[in-house]
Amino acid sequence: MYERFFGLKEKPFQMTPDTRYFYPSVKHTDALSHMVYAIQERRGFVVITGEIGSGKTTLSRMLFQKLDPTTKTAIIRNTHLTAKELVAATLEEYEIQTEPGVTKTQMIGKLNEFLVEQLRADSNVVLLIDEAQNLKPHVLEEVRMLSNLETETEKLIQIILMGQPELKQKLWLQSLTQLRQRVTLHYHLGALDLDETTAYVNHRLQVAGKNGTPIFAPEAFALIYKYTKGVPRLVNGLCDRALLTGYVNDAQLISASVIDEVAGELPALTREPSAVPVAEEGDAL
Repeated sequence: MYERFFGLKEKPFQMTPDTRYFYPSVKHTDALSHMVYAIQERRGFVVITGEIGSGKTTLSRMLFQKLDPTTKTAIIRNTHLTAKELVAATLEEYEIQTEPGVTKTQMIGKLNEFLVEQLRADSNVVLLIDEAQNLKPHVLEEVRMLSNLETETEKLIQIILMGQPELKQKLWLQSLTQLRQRVTLHYHLGALDLDETTAYVNHRLQVAGKNGTPIFAPEAFALIYKYTKGVPRLVNGLCDRALLTGYVNDAQLISASVIDEVAGELPALTREPSAVPVAEEGDAL
C-alpha cells in the first residue's frame, strides 16, 4: 500500500524470514561462522538460543545456504513430539523409506544405514531442530542417542538445537547431563544495540529499493530502539506501522512523534512516557 509513496519496490519490514534481508550483525555473523565450522568439522552438537524475534529462523536459513551442496539437511519445526515421533520425523525429512509398524529401534537402524552411506559418499548430514525448548527431557535424551551414531573417528550426524532461552535452562537438568556434555558450541543471540538497530532499519530499506532519500528522521531511530529494545521482530512491526501511518498522513519523513504515536498502538511494545531519548547500551548482536 505504502511502497510507491516512499519509493520502495516492496515492503521492507515483513515478518516472514527472508534471507535477502539478513542483517549481518556481529553476533549473527559470528554464530553463523561457528555453526558452519562445527558442521564441516563434524563436531556433533550445537545449541543456538535467542529471545523470540531475535532472528533464529533467518539464521538457520542462511546456514543452509552456506553449507556444501552435497550436505544432506533436515529441519524439524514441530517439536511437540514423542521420542518415536521425533525419529520418524527425522527419517521422513531425509526421505528414508520404512515399512508400516516398524519399531523405534528399527527406524534408528534405517537412519544409521543412511548415515553410513552418506559418509561413504563423503556427504555430511545435518539435523536442525527448531523450537527445541518444547522437547520434553526424555525426547532430548533420544536426540542424544541419535548422536551416538558414529564411527571410531567421526560423528555421522551433526545436530543443531535451536530455541528460546528456556532451552539452555532445560539442558542443565540433572537427567540431561550427558547431552549437555556433548554440546561443542553454544551461542546466544542477544538484541541489537542502538547503532545496530539504526543500521538494521536502513539495511532493510535499501534491500526494498530505497533510493537514497531519508525515510526516517535521525531522531526517530533512538525511539525505535527505545520501544523495541533492539529485537528485530519488534523493530519490523513498529517500522511497518510507522510507514503506514506516514502514508495515511501524507508524510514522507517518519518523525520521532510518529514513532511515539505508533508505539502506543502496538500491544507487543511497552509504552513509556515521552521523553528526550537517551542512547542505551544493549547486548551486541
